Amino acid sequence: MRARLLCDYRTPYAKPIRFRAGQVVALGVRDEEWPAFAWVSLEDGLAGWAPIEWLRPLGDGRAEALRDYDARELEADRGDAVTLHHEHGGWWWSERADGAQGWLPEADLELMEETSR
Repeated sequence: MRARLLCDYRTPYAKPIRFRAGQVVALGVRDEEWPAFAWVSLEDGLAGWAPIEWLRPLGDGRAEALRDYDARELEADRGDAVTLHHEHGGWWWSERADGAQGWLPEADLELMEETSR
């Protein structure tokens, strides 16, 4: 599936978090704007938003990651076309023509009609 950016998108996070399945993270508050995400902190001190469904709470303020996750957001310009891979909580894992990948908010995307070959 393909989409076009409705506006420029720039990430506010210089150092996005990443974790692997099985890794334990500190579990913080749920995001009010994006309720599918919670604030998590990693052992190395980095923190960021992660999908709640991809975490198993351990009951002590920590959670175990159920799958690998990368919070990297994709910078793109208005009018850029991107390939959409999968959606979660109003965000799409997207890919630019140059191969760069990351999350983009669904509200900033306009689906493009697929052309038959």
